[in-house]
Amino acid sequence: MNGPSLDTIILSLVTFIPAFGGLLLFFFPRRDRDIRVFALVVALLAFALSLHLPRYLHRAQAGFQYEIDKPWIPTPNIHYHMGVDGVSSWLVVLTTFLTPLCVLISWRSIHERVKEFFVLLLILESALIGVFVSLDLFLFYFFWEATLIPMALLIGMFGHGRRVYAAVKFFLYTMIASVFMLAGILWLYAKAGSFDFITIQNAIRNGKVEGFAAAAPWLFLGFFVAFAVKVPLFPFHTWLPDAHVEAPTAGSVLLAGVLLKMGTYGMLRFNLGFFPEQSRANAWWIAILALIGIIYGALVAMVQPNMKKLIAYSSISHLGFVVLGIFSFTPAGVAGAVFIMLAHGISTGALFMLAGILYERRHTYEISEFGGLATPMPRYAAFFLFIVLSSVGLPLLNGFVGEFLVLSGAFQAHAVYGVLGATGVIWSACYLLWMYQRVFFGKVRQPVNESLPDLDTREHLALWPAAAAALVMGVAPLLWLNTIQPAAQSAISPLGQIASKVITP
Repeated sequence: MNGPSLDTIILSLVTFIPAFGGLLLFFFPRRDRDIRVFALVVALLAFALSLHLPRYLHRAQAGFQYEIDKPWIPTPNIHYHMGVDGVSSWLVVLTTFLTPLCVLISWRSIHERVKEFFVLLLILESALIGVFVSLDLFLFYFFWEATLIPMALLIGMFGHGRRVYAAVKFFLYTMIASVFMLAGILWLYAKAGSFDFITIQNAIRNGKVEGFAAAAPWLFLGFFVAFAVKVPLFPFHTWLPDAHVEAPTAGSVLLAGVLLKMGTYGMLRFNLGFFPEQSRANAWWIAILALIGIIYGALVAMVQPNMKKLIAYSSISHLGFVVLGIFSFTPAGVAGAVFIMLAHGISTGALFMLAGILYERRHTYEISEFGGLATPMPRYAAFFLFIVLSSVGLPLLNGFVGEFLVLSGAFQAHAVYGVLGATGVIWSACYLLWMYQRVFFGKVRQPVNESLPDLDTREHLALWPAAAAALVMGVAPLLWLNTIQPAAQSAISPLGQIASKVITP
């Protein structure tokens, strides 16, 4: 057979099959069940294909693999250039893993404009995957901005009370911040003559970018602001709680599980990849912001009366660990940061699914409306406890490994940061376990809660894969770390022997 091998087209297939499936949905008759089934099939197909990436990735190789590089637009010099390494391949799998669960969890909660909902969900999946596989900066920025439209529409059309306000706030924050990155991309193209990530990186390292030394501090900040808002890093976080609380369940799952990781992925790929010296010079104040985010996010989560807002603030705290690990510039810290990205996507995505299941039954997220739910909903309570413990960082579950590695890297870089970061683990146990106690233990306080139905088969199908992934990641983390570590080591290699000292003020 003379056709192209799967390795040469796999990234195009994984990226565009969801969007193509979403466009096909436009031609479906408006039979809601058929639309849901087709969306689930497309999402499962994308997931099955994405497993090819880590399965056949050369684990000892740090560079990009499955590359496809074709000229696209001659003027300016834009290429259709895609590739993945040990970091981005797993982020693609995380995206394709969560999307079928989003379809299942939205099966009954979306009653109106069902076709539009699943079209937007599948287009969003393609845009998210495109961010992680693009190696041309024009293509990367295209996918980066493309995520805004379906996510804003999902929030604004299918969200709750203040959904339009939350959607506009999300859109404006992230779009305005992205303009700074666009300015940096255009400057690099003007000087390097290419949008290609590898070409620009090599030109910078070889000193062939005219005026780079003078522009580097501003370029670094331009990229960093765009990524910091997306994370979101304190103090750029204020859009996140509103977006989470008002978003439909599937929107919250993809927002917390994948979209926030675009920011930390960008820091690792572009801030460290293009500006190692500026990363080193600015790392001390970035690490301080990360520590503030860890502690502030946890303390604010602890006083939230709304379950979904509590989970949203927990994301601010957990993503602070990721930023701290990246800017520790240690192999353990960076590998741990990537592992937390994946673990947080599983655990927090599952927490939002569990919150959405309860919302379907009671149409409220207020913790005071619950209490004693372990009696009428024992299976739901068991799943919730398991996911809470994975998010807390219980050993043998996914949250523990990444936090341990990040704190280990932070201690190597600066012991005080390691100590302060470790308090975030304590605070997360406080707010999550206290929430669980108030919702599930004691007597049933509201008569309506006494007859709440437990999990049905569809909800089991949505939750079991997340619970299984949380367990396997905790028991066998090397399945992920063996692939992540070479890419993490490559990301910090330009920093050389000074890596252990760079985040001191």
